[in-house]
Amino acid sequence: MINPTLTGGLETDALKILTSEKISSIHRASMKVLSETGMQIDHPEILEKFQSRGVRVDTETNRVFLDEETIMAAVETNPSTITIYGRDDDEKNIVLGGKRVYLGTGGTAVNILDLDRKRRKTTIADVAATARLVDALENIHFFVIPCYPDDSKPEDADVNRFFNAMNNTTKPIITSCFSKNGLERIISMASIAAGGDDALAAKPFIAIISSVISPLSMDRDHAEMTVKVARAGIPMVFSIAPIAGATAPISLAGTLVQMNAEALAAITVAQMINPGCPSLYSAVPTIMDMRTSSFLFGSVESGIMNAAAAQLAQHYNLPLYSTGGISDSKQPDQQAGYEKAFTAMLPAMAGANFIHEAAGQLDSGMTISYAQYVIDNDINGCVMRGVRGLEIDEETLATEVIAAVGPAGNFLNQMHTVKRARTEFYYPQAATRTAYDGWVTDGSPDTWSRAEKEAEQLLEKHKPQSLSPETVSQLMKAEPGINNSRDSLLNSNN
Repeated sequence: MINPTLTGGLETDALKILTSEKISSIHRASMKVLSETGMQIDHPEILEKFQSRGVRVDTETNRVFLDEETIMAAVETNPSTITIYGRDDDEKNIVLGGKRVYLGTGGTAVNILDLDRKRRKTTIADVAATARLVDALENIHFFVIPCYPDDSKPEDADVNRFFNAMNNTTKPIITSCFSKNGLERIISMASIAAGGDDALAAKPFIAIISSVISPLSMDRDHAEMTVKVARAGIPMVFSIAPIAGATAPISLAGTLVQMNAEALAAITVAQMINPGCPSLYSAVPTIMDMRTSSFLFGSVESGIMNAAAAQLAQHYNLPLYSTGGISDSKQPDQQAGYEKAFTAMLPAMAGANFIHEAAGQLDSGMTISYAQYVIDNDINGCVMRGVRGLEIDEETLATEVIAAVGPAGNFLNQMHTVKRARTEFYYPQAATRTAYDGWVTDGSPDTWSRAEKEAEQLLEKHKPQSLSPETVSQLMKAEPGINNSRDSLLNSNN
């Protein structure tokens, strides 16, 4: 049951982790870090551009020392709102900025819990199947390509991921790239699918992820990718992933200072290359478990930092790429449920724009699960119901209805109830909400089992709007390394 009042893009800022004074403190500390410690950027062209604009550069260490004026000028140049379009479907557009909230997938996993509950390496068919599943699930608003195709030639991994994603969903696609050559090929493929470079620039249905390496470093390959994407004018995301206690200070405040510095430095680089190019303030803050040295995605501290990141992005009037709805559990169990719920709800209630990793991910992002996509669709629906909050007006206050029913009455037969029955509550699909006897009669299924059944049905029956045969032919001719997955599970309609 689709609730039309729980679409992506609802706005809220109900949760405020940071006061205005704390935001100012983080800003000042970040400016101090960038001006005094600097950012290491291993790219001669970028360094030369900074030098030509009077920015201090140490050419022996490749450190750029950014002053506040330069940074804030770049922030002003960066668009405050960025639209990533649905491929051939404007109803799937996501408009990022302000306090609008969307949730979607993340990656890149190398394993999958299949419908038989066996763990195996991910394949090209899994890219296609997850795209098809996400296309059918209404509370997953965008598709970050979530896994690596182990059965692809390494040199063709990027194009196989991208082709099988865009051929199986019309939702916005976000992808990382494993090589500069792969990046160039993806941009060319996107141009073909869009109908040309101008059409892609006018309505980009993809965004591309580059990376900053914490602490305070951009290596040669990612710097080169940043340059290429910025010049192409395609929306760009920076994976900025400081780990508190490992690659960032153990204090959450210190990690936020470093993350903010890295995010603003990346925005500054992109705007220097191509003023006005669409870039997202990016936040993937996590922690290390100091008892085990394990990297953790599903901690409450990550949820807190991502909620704070929403406020920082709003302070700079920048669209935000953030993280939530992720778990360190190895299977769809109680730990996965509570970690996913609070790490998604915290940033969402703070108005985070683009919450990735919020569907299908387990095992600290190393494993995906078809069933987990269905479960996460329910979690995301609950999150969006929280984002929607309470409508307070004369009708919802319902004083006339209360008067009509009176003491000891019943509201079931009231038109007010009938009118709002489908929209006031969120109804999860994989949850058990019957009486105990009914649950036993149904075979006593747990949530994982119910979700597996729903995922299997969706993969068999859902027919996404595939690329046209002409476009597929053109892409296959341009990229002979493409494997157009036709796994029987997918029931392909190409």
